[in-house]
Amino acid sequence: MSAPGFPVAEGEGSVRPSGLLDVLGVASVVLDAEGRVVLWSPQAEELFGYPAQEALGQYAARIMVHEQHLDLVVKLFADVMVTGQSWAGAFPIRRKDGSTRLVEFRNMRLLDDHDDVYALGLCADRSTVRRLERDVALSTRMIAQSPIGLAVLDTDLRYVSVNPALERLNGIAAEEHIGRSIREVLPHLDVEAIERAARHVLETGRPLVDQKATGRTPADPDEERAWSLSLYRLEDAVGTVLGVAASVVDITEQERASVEAEAARRRLQVIADASARIGTTLELDRTARELADVAVPELADIAAVDLLEAVVAGRRSSLGPAEPAVIRALAVQADRAPEAMRAADPPGQVTRYGPDRLVTECVRTGRPVMVREVAPADLPRIARSPEAAELLAAAGVHSYLAVPLIARGEVLGALDLKRTHNPEPFSEDDLLLARELASRAAVQIDNARWYQNARDTALTLQRSLLPSHPAVTGGLEVASRYQPAGATSEVGGDWFDVIPLDGGKTALVVGDVMGSGINAAATMGRLRTATNTLASLDLDPARLLEHLDKITEGLDHSIATCVYAVHDPQLRQCRIANAGHLPPARLRPGHPPELLELPTGVPLGVGGVAFSTTTVDLEPGDRLVFYTDGLVETRQHPLDERLDALLSLLEGPDRPLEEVCDLLLRTLHQPDNSDDVALLIARVQKPG
Repeated sequence: MSAPGFPVAEGEGSVRPSGLLDVLGVASVVLDAEGRVVLWSPQAEELFGYPAQEALGQYAARIMVHEQHLDLVVKLFADVMVTGQSWAGAFPIRRKDGSTRLVEFRNMRLLDDHDDVYALGLCADRSTVRRLERDVALSTRMIAQSPIGLAVLDTDLRYVSVNPALERLNGIAAEEHIGRSIREVLPHLDVEAIERAARHVLETGRPLVDQKATGRTPADPDEERAWSLSLYRLEDAVGTVLGVAASVVDITEQERASVEAEAARRRLQVIADASARIGTTLELDRTARELADVAVPELADIAAVDLLEAVVAGRRSSLGPAEPAVIRALAVQADRAPEAMRAADPPGQVTRYGPDRLVTECVRTGRPVMVREVAPADLPRIARSPEAAELLAAAGVHSYLAVPLIARGEVLGALDLKRTHNPEPFSEDDLLLARELASRAAVQIDNARWYQNARDTALTLQRSLLPSHPAVTGGLEVASRYQPAGATSEVGGDWFDVIPLDGGKTALVVGDVMGSGINAAATMGRLRTATNTLASLDLDPARLLEHLDKITEGLDHSIATCVYAVHDPQLRQCRIANAGHLPPARLRPGHPPELLELPTGVPLGVGGVAFSTTTVDLEPGDRLVFYTDGLVETRQHPLDERLDALLSLLEGPDRPLEEVCDLLLRTLHQPDNSDDVALLIARVQKPG
């Protein structure tokens, strides 16, 4: 066991020696009282160029000092030996090879146990000493004046030193760091992650550069800040691990700028998304849903789109200070907020909001209403009822924003926004984004509103002109359908009719006015009236079409296609004439469905071309299917292919006519079809 206070040999638990003396190359020389060399270290051999066997016993002044300083050095040596006071200085030496080198000396007197006097000389190359001095001075000055926080931690990750910049960043004096761990000094950081990273650097030697860390320090205890942390392993000249050096740069402002830039980018993306997604159709409810879908979850956790009921009905609305707002809910969307969904008005519901409600204030004034931090007292002014207020509280609604939907100077309603999961309250930037969304969507909603009103008007006219007929008449069982087109401007051209005639006969009519909109519907009504009048004269179908052709020529250059058929149950025949229309299909028990081969004729309104009548036999159980082109024509498929599909659907066992009508419409009519459809099916009844 070694004596207390002395390190044991390396390999037995000692600390590895520092390599600094090796870097300096300090040579040691011992002289006797007469100035002869009695000890000569290997470093002395390297510094002066004399091997030990040549230097030992020599007068040191002759081999260690340049001759021009010989007298001075001899005097200084004598003073040390007499007084015992050390001296230091730099002198040029002449090496054995004749070269000159400036060497720094430290000289001191030694006494052995016999009181014999010796001199110890420590020597090092002056340029090496100066280089180390400069490095130390530079490092010290840079560390002290650096704006970057710098620290050294030992292998136990306790602070050894910190610079003034880190003192300022942490808000803690340097002496309060020394000897303490990161956890003890800065408990409000993610200490586990930092220490884990530091240990990894200690173990591997691989530096960690620009690692982001966040938290709070005594320098700014009320605000979350961000830093860039870099860690490097420290080793001495012989590879002994001394600890970890850490550099810390405050990047809070850069992070905030980055967050703001990202938020701005996301806002632009939301606006671009809104431009692409809102208003894809002219359906009012769908346009409202598209707005709600864009707002959640980018802007809010719950979004509702509400319109004033008067606006939905096509009237302008203005509210007085004491008037309630009668609002129709069009759409609601929520992200992981079932309680808030139950608190919202379901789409289609009309609710009266009192004058004290925030949404009423929004639509009355035409200005946004924002409650950044919702208090319990605010919920009754937000919710539609006390029960809804409780649901909003349970959902955790903490921030509220309502912006008006304004188009062409008229307040249509409001976009109602709430936050639950998003912890941030609504900001002024959120308000700007919400207003931009509302502004863009309001125009689309207004277009859809007017479209809806115009479409309702056209459909009302269209349906008022279509007939109602008994299920059985003149020996025929009949069923019919009318399917309006997908747009207002395309409503109104198709019609069908079932007209009882004398002698138990029945006229069956299906027609299509070319063109669309209210004008087409009006023309259709006039042609239907004319057909009913002419049918009462019991004219031959071809003759009747000739009269209709002349009438159509006088209707503002209108053109229409039409199939007119008269069924005679006594003769078991049907006489049919065609004016440019698609051929009816005939179904006979035991036979495949077929398209009747009829002379096509020209459309009504062309004029100058005669029509012809074809007689078709019809037995009890036979069926005729009349239809307009909207049932079978598409832009994607050839007409022959679609007609084959029609016949395929008609094939099979006899089914109720109403069921067949639904099957044909459900299967053949495309949802985005830009044409309306008239469908009429007749089955011949057994006599009696």
